[in-house]
Order: sequence, then structure tokens, then C-alpha cells
Amino acid sequence: MSHRLILATLAVALAAPAAAAQGISPEDVNRLPTRVPHAVHRYGPAPQQYGQLRLPEGAGPFPVAVVVHGGCWTKGFATLANTAPLASALAERGIASWNIEYRQLGEPGAGWPGTFQDWGMATDALRDLAKDHPIDLKRVVTVGHSAGAHAALWIATRPAQPDGTPLGAVDPLRVQGAVAVDGPGDLAAFVGRDSMVCGQPVISNLFGGTPAEVPERYAAGSPGQRLPIGVPQVLVASVVLLPEDAKAYAEKAAGDSVTVVALQDSGHFDMIAPGQPSAEKVIEAVQSLLAPR
Repeated sequence: MSHRLILATLAVALAAPAAAAQGISPEDVNRLPTRVPHAVHRYGPAPQQYGQLRLPEGAGPFPVAVVVHGGCWTKGFATLANTAPLASALAERGIASWNIEYRQLGEPGAGWPGTFQDWGMATDALRDLAKDHPIDLKRVVTVGHSAGAHAALWIATRPAQPDGTPLGAVDPLRVQGAVAVDGPGDLAAFVGRDSMVCGQPVISNLFGGTPAEVPERYAAGSPGQRLPIGVPQVLVASVVLLPEDAKAYAEKAAGDSVTVVALQDSGHFDMIAPGQPSAEKVIEAVQSLLAPR
């Protein structure tokens, strides 16, 4: 199923505003101008284990946004090209951007736990990048779109993942906050809706079973089951992440600072298309998490 058809289905099924169905397509986003990366760095041996670092003008050190694309966690929907315009816009605003690729369902090693491990290894790779580039490892946030919203929130849970478990890591890089752009934070609650959004079931494939079959995996891999996670979060809600679902997540996150930005007239891909009002809201959310507190 194409992205255009998925969005049209969403608009009908979720009674979303007409603007959501008529929004910018992912192909339109991919064609937007981007800045040439300052570095392309590999964080693992698989072809998909790499990222693009873009730096602002000046001497630095710069705060960093780890940028994670969406695509239903599945090969063939999207690559980091879909978030390259957003990554470029962040660099133009004084924020270094680390736009990462990762293994998706349909590729060797993807799913549980490989896709999650890719997100983690890519984030930790900032330590290697900091050896040669002026980035500030104490000012790192994540921002992810659609399926990447799940990744952005999950990366923030890594310090509390037990060592010796599939998603645990020794001394994971801590992030200062997470921006989840129109994607789910509670993966168990998204089972069923994933078929409507993606045209096929994906969550059970990502985790290797249903919440009833592998509850321990959802407990480790679903941010909604790991709350509070200890960092500020911004949830940008519209088409895939419904405002009521974002509010339910925020209510569950007792002790966390969770801001819900509800966009009523935004298409799913407008939010990562610089120049669109909703994309400006996303950039402002990233800036807010990096502001002095």
C-alpha cells in the first residue's frame, strides 16, 4: 500500500480533517532541498547501520538532535531521505543533526531486538563523532516521525534498561529529551490500528509476538510501559497519534514533563516538511528541550 493510499485511508477511518488527506506526500518531502552532510558515519556492519551528521555554521560545540525517520518499521516505506530536510533545517537553526538509518522489517536482523539495538548503537555513536566534530554530548535530544516517534521515546528509556537483557547496554548515552512526531508511544495499544495505518500488521512482527505472547518484550520496548522515563517529552499529535491517545500517555507519565501539541489541520508528512507551519512546531519543540532550564 502506498503512503498516499495509507493517508487517504487514515483520513476516512479516523475522520481526520480534509487537510490531513490533502497534505504533502512523502515523495514531496524527499524532494525538498537538503544540506550536504558534514559526515556519513557507520555505527555497525549492516548496510543500514549508518547516519548523516549535519553541523551548523560556527565553532560549536553544538547541541545535537538524533533524527529518526518513520515508515511503519518496514522496508520500502521510508529511509533517512524522508527526514533529511528536517535534519537540514535543524542544522540551520544551530542544532547539529544526526539523521540515522536502521534495519527495518524485511531486512536481515530487523525486528526484535535488532531494530531497537540499531537505535541504541546509533545514539551511542555520537561519542565517536564527538572525537572529530564539535558536538555537545550533554545536550542531546531525540526527534522521530511516525514509527520514528516510537524510537525517539524508546531511546530515552535506555538508561533504565537492565544490563544483560536484549535491549540493555553498558553506559548508554543519556538524552535530554524526546520529541515524538505523530507516532505511537504505547505499542501494545497500537496493535490493531497498525493494520489500518500501515496496510498490514507490523507491531506483532516487530516484537515477535502479541502483547499476550511476549509481554516482557513490550515491557522493554514500548515507552508507554516504561513511564516515567525521566526526561521531558513533547508529543506532536495529529493523524497517527491521536490527541486523546497523546493525552492518555501524558497522564500515565506521572513525574515526567510531557507536553502535548495537538495539530488539527496538519497532514502526516507536513510535520517534517520545513516551511510548513506544523514543521515549525516540531522545530520549536526540539529547541524547547535544548533551552537552558
